[in-house]
Amino acid sequence: MESPKVTIVVSPRERFSFTQVSLESLYNHTQMPFHLVYVDGNSPPPVRDYLVAQAAEKSFELVRIDHFLTPNQARNIGISKVQTPYVVFVDNDVIVSPGWLEALVQCAEETQAAIVGPLTCQDEPVHETVHFANGEARIIVDVKGRRRLREKMRFQGQKVAKIAPRLQRTPAELIEFHCMLVNMNVFRDLGPLDEGFLNTKEHVDLCMAVAQAGQPIYFEPASVITYVPGISWNWADLHLYMLRWSDAWETTSLSHLQEKWDLSTDSYFTQKYKALGWRRRKMILSPLLHRATLGLLQQRWVEKLTLGLVKDRLVEKVLMYGLLVPIDRVLNRFLTRRHARLWLQPTSPNSSLRLKPVAVSASSPIQRTADENSSAA
Repeated sequence: MESPKVTIVVSPRERFSFTQVSLESLYNHTQMPFHLVYVDGNSPPPVRDYLVAQAAEKSFELVRIDHFLTPNQARNIGISKVQTPYVVFVDNDVIVSPGWLEALVQCAEETQAAIVGPLTCQDEPVHETVHFANGEARIIVDVKGRRRLREKMRFQGQKVAKIAPRLQRTPAELIEFHCMLVNMNVFRDLGPLDEGFLNTKEHVDLCMAVAQAGQPIYFEPASVITYVPGISWNWADLHLYMLRWSDAWETTSLSHLQEKWDLSTDSYFTQKYKALGWRRRKMILSPLLHRATLGLLQQRWVEKLTLGLVKDRLVEKVLMYGLLVPIDRVLNRFLTRRHARLWLQPTSPNSSLRLKPVAVSASSPIQRTADENSSAA
């Protein structure tokens, strides 16, 4: 068998319930040889056991850590296991399409790119709606001398069938971590991923650092993958989601981005800080409110019965922001502080959080190494 050029590193994004579908997708739609390192950060027992069984059956390396990991922490664990020229980071809620990996590698070899990203879609049915198709990430200096971040995602929400004829391989400034190929020389030159980014903008940081080093980044639409958002109503998914998108982690990450790149607090950051918690409101609180009211607040007959008092979902907003959001913030602070007490440590007066080192034992029974027998579908 041809020696693999690529190691795929799979890590948790924001839930565990899509693990099996995503892993099966990798093996069903990847033809070229690859190594696989799967970083499991505290998945619940059924998922843990499934991954252990799959690692034994398919001979991939499984690294189990018995607490939740930040994205860059999990990726750095994976990087430490890579011995191939390329690493491809894939979140555990991604479905790939046939030829996805070959297209990424071909682009990297033909362009000498340091980073290559695919056409990233979102939602189901898969591969139909664009999430990300190239992007921008650069620092501009305005007329007042302020350093400001320009970040832009292209074509989000548009149909692939509509824009596909306009897409072609092209230099890029921004690639997302849903799926990203990176030449391992990047980490030899720049060091590991910055773990000061606890939950967001880590892709912006890496891409700007690579661009600053003069290394090319490419968007390759011949590779197509889909990010499938959503959580199951079990404590493992809810707990991870609330922690991953906690106010504290997002505030720390945004502050770290500003400090590291000397960025002004402009409308970009004020809007980000103002919107803290929007993901939890969308994915947890809104569905919870719908369940609690049996969906009655969204029925037209309720508005008529109450003489229009619920017009524009007034009651829903009162319940959301008067009851659920305050409870959510209290619970979110509790979970974040508990995790910080156990797994984070203070650094300096100006930086509140930093990850404690993660011990990965080579003799751990839940870590399976099979470099000699790694296989592709």
